[in-house]
Amino acid sequence: MSEYLSREELEELRRWPTCATSNAIELFDIRPRNEGFMLPEIKCVFPELEPMIGYAVTGVISADSPEGRRIQPPDWWEEVLKIPEPRVVVLHDIDDPVVGSFWGEVQCNIHKALGCVGTVTDGSVRDLDEVREREFHFFSSCVSVSHAYVHLVEVGVPVKVGGLVVKPGDLIQGDKHGVISIPLEIARDVPKAAQLVEDWESTVINFCKSEEFTVNGLKKRYMAPRPTWPPRQ
Repeated sequence: MSEYLSREELEELRRWPTCATSNAIELFDIRPRNEGFMLPEIKCVFPELEPMIGYAVTGVISADSPEGRRIQPPDWWEEVLKIPEPRVVVLHDIDDPVVGSFWGEVQCNIHKALGCVGTVTDGSVRDLDEVREREFHFFSSCVSVSHAYVHLVEVGVPVKVGGLVVKPGDLIQGDKHGVISIPLEIARDVPKAAQLVEDWESTVINFCKSEEFTVNGLKKRYMAPRPTWPPRQ
C-alpha cells in the first residue's frame, strides 16, 4: 500500500518520544486532543528499551476456557505476514478478569522471527527476563504466571485496547510514556511538526533556565504565536 512509510521514514519517527509525537499530531487538527492514544492502564513493561514503532496486526484472545472458537497458530502466522514490517501485535483479551498470558518467551521468539517488534495488549505478559533479553517490547495491563487456556478467537479485526480502537495496518508507536496511534495520512510530516513544537518549547525552557529570567520576558515568549501546520512563512 502506498501510504506505508519507508524504513528511513519510520526510523525518523521512532526517534521522537511519544509525547513529542502527540504534540506534533495536534498541529494537524485531524482528531480531538483526547483521542488517539491508550489510557494509562496499558503500561510499558520495559521502559529502558528504545521506542517501538510498527504496523498493527490485530487479534482477540481468551484464556479462561478451552471451549469456543479457536484460531490455529499457522493461520495466525499467515495473518501476521499480511501486514508489512515492522509489525506490532495488538491483542484484546476478552476475559474479565484477565486469566492467562498469550505472551511469553516462546511467543516472543516466534513473533520476532515473523518481523514483529513488540506487542500491545490489555491482557497479560510473562517470562519478563527472557523477553527483555530479546529486546521485544511488552505493553500490557498486567503480568501473570500462567498461560491457562489462552488461544486466539478472532484475527484481523479492529480491536479496542486501552480505550484506543486499532485497525490492522494502523501505525503504532510506544515508549515508556505509553502508546499512540499515528495517522498514516500525516505520518511523514510528523517529525517536522515535532521539531516546530520543540523549537517553540526550547525558547520558553531556555529562558526559564537563564539568569535573565523575568516574568515579563516569560509572558512575551509564552504568549508568542504557537507553531502551526503548515508552518508560517
